Amino acid sequence: MPFRKYVGGLLLGLMAMAGTASAQQPMRIVVPFAAGGGTDQYARLLAAELGHRGLQTIVENKPGASGILAADYVARSKPDGQTVLMSSLSTLATNTVMYEKLPYDPQKSFAPVSQIAYQPTIVVGRMDLPYKNIKEMVAYAKANPGKINRGSPGASILTNLAPMAFEQMADISTTHIPFSGDAPGLQALLGGQIDIQGTSITGPLQHIRAGKMRVLGVMDGKRLPQVPEAPTFKEQGYDIEALLWYGLSAPAATPKDTIDRLNRTINEVLADPDFAARARAIGMEPRGGTPEAYGQYVQVESARWIPLLQRLELPRQAQ
Repeated sequence: MPFRKYVGGLLLGLMAMAGTASAQQPMRIVVPFAAGGGTDQYARLLAAELGHRGLQTIVENKPGASGILAADYVARSKPDGQTVLMSSLSTLATNTVMYEKLPYDPQKSFAPVSQIAYQPTIVVGRMDLPYKNIKEMVAYAKANPGKINRGSPGASILTNLAPMAFEQMADISTTHIPFSGDAPGLQALLGGQIDIQGTSITGPLQHIRAGKMRVLGVMDGKRLPQVPEAPTFKEQGYDIEALLWYGLSAPAATPKDTIDRLNRTINEVLADPDFAARARAIGMEPRGGTPEAYGQYVQVESARWIPLLQRLELPRQAQ
């Protein structure tokens, strides 16, 4: 074989291999929190099941700045359906109030793909605290101003905002200590650096079952099946509910047919009874729907929480 023909054939083969490798690159779900937290656990459960349906998916953690780093990263990514953001209230709404300037536009930088889950906000505490529920905590906070250190996964995340709104309702205050995700805060709680944390049931569930922390209150109309002994805030005399919700959002220019294909596959997973059982075992309630329904839900939640933040007149943070 002439050398030129050999080299040409070799180059064509390498180009074909490169094209195949590119086509087989997995989709990335970018999670705005550190690995190990509740959101991360659910993202990995979803990614594994999508892989079983032929959509190879990996989870990439980009924690920091209440989701801004992850959101900006996805907003600037190629709009080909290969990179999606695990989005929530903070990334799509409340960051606009909490931060002076964002590198992305929550309304214009993303296209909704699907809602994927929800769960109520809870407050957990150390086992050695002098209070065992929210009602007792309020009494302690009033008798001991400034003595409670409260952690959260980030300033503009609902698991900080809802406890903050509750504190205003109950006329108490705590010292807020934000972390770059749920898992670091829970580790600080276990280590005694903080007293309580606003969170969801997924991250702390193993520690609760091991007797290392307890749920002081659940921000929902009903108790959680994972911890049926834990009372709701309403049972303790405080009328507040706050549901954490999660969805997937793609870069704004992603083609509609690409989004629709992703949406169909994701909703197939969410409707699978076995997947739902495994999700509920870690405290997540699967919830799907159309891209349009997710976009409308974000607007409703934004209209609920943004005015509350504005009324609190919190100082805006520099990014």
